Parts: sequence; C-alpha cells; structure tokens
Amino acid sequence: MKSLVLIGFMGTGKTTVGQAIAQKLHIPQLDLDHYIVEKEHKDIPTIFADKGEEYFRRIETAYLKEVLLDGVPRVITTGGGVVLRQENRELMIENGICVALTAKPETIIHRVKKDKNRPLLQGGVEERVHTLLKQREGLYDFAPIQLATDGKKINEILKELWSHLDFQQLLP
Repeated sequence: MKSLVLIGFMGTGKTTVGQAIAQKLHIPQLDLDHYIVEKEHKDIPTIFADKGEEYFRRIETAYLKEVLLDGVPRVITTGGGVVLRQENRELMIENGICVALTAKPETIIHRVKKDKNRPLLQGGVEERVHTLLKQREGLYDFAPIQLATDGKKINEILKELWSHLDFQQLLP
C-alpha cells in the first residue's frame, strides 16, 4: 500500500484535487504544509520569516519522510517547493505514487494572486510566479503521471487520474 502524492507548482490544484481523491477513495488526506504548521506551532510565513527557507526545507523533508514511511496509505498534498530537494523526489517516487498537477502561468497567477499565505510570492505576484516556474522547470517531471488542471472541473481531473492509477497499490 502506497500513498498517493500530489506535487506541482502552487496554484495547480493539489489541495482541492487531493481532498476530492481522498473522499472518493475513503482514505485520509494529509496536506504537508498544514502538517508542518501543526507540528511547528507556527504558520509557514512565520517559519520563513523567523528561520528562513533553508530551515523550512529541512523540516519539510523530515516531515515528508515521517508521513511517507509511517505505513498509513493516504493522499498527501505537498507544497510546490517540495521538489527542490533531490532527497524529497527520491522519497516520493520510492514510497508513493506521484502525480504532478500542472497549469499555465496565467492560470496559476489567477488562482494565487489574492493568497497572503504564500511567503515566496511577496512582491509582484506575476513576476515571482514566472521566476519560480523558471527556477523549478523540469523538477516535477519525475512523476509518472502528469495532469493539466487548466479549465477543468474536478470530476474531469479525477476521471483522467483514474485512467492512470493502479488502485491495488493504494488500497489496504
């Protein structure tokens, strides 16, 4: 039994899609960023402000390892930067079923422009999105399943995902 791990740039729909998958499969959903907030007793912008991005990436790796290796099959939704560390990419591919959600830059900008809980978007949202997308280019490509979410309803995304999944790996 493996967990289903959703990766992708911020604003690609990981949380929304993850919740829908968990509901359909009757398995738990864990948002890694929310898990970090719960464990650290601080929100992500505060962690970034107090300790920096490098500290955040270290604890993100530790908590990712914890939830992937605890034996509980679930849907894990990750933060967009989880792929920055090679160790995380290896952990996810070896211990989970990875699905990368994608979206065009204009879709991402539209979805995230009003979200104040994204420390990496401080400043001009459009410019930061384009810069971060360029920096992360190719880092999501290791996922064997790639799904574009632009202009799709949740049921369309799920139907497309179901066609790629081997459910025997997910079910207890």
